[in-house]
Amino acid sequence: MRKPTVAELGVDPDALDWKRSGTDEGAIEVAFVNEWTLLRTSGQLISVFDEHEWACFLDGVKNGEFDRAAS
Repeated sequence: MRKPTVAELGVDPDALDWKRSGTDEGAIEVAFVNEWTLLRTSGQLISVFDEHEWACFLDGVKNGEFDRAAS
């Protein structure tokens, strides 16, 4: 299955309920639209994840795979 764009999802990103990782300007934000998870930082969309990809991303975070990128 091909990932949709935000336009294809038919949603206004500014109207979504974004969850922030922190208060810093570069904080990561996520929003959920049906089976899709949208990821952005500083208001710029980075990616759209399907349910499997999002679960893998969360596993990577929990296992420290991105710790070096944060330092």
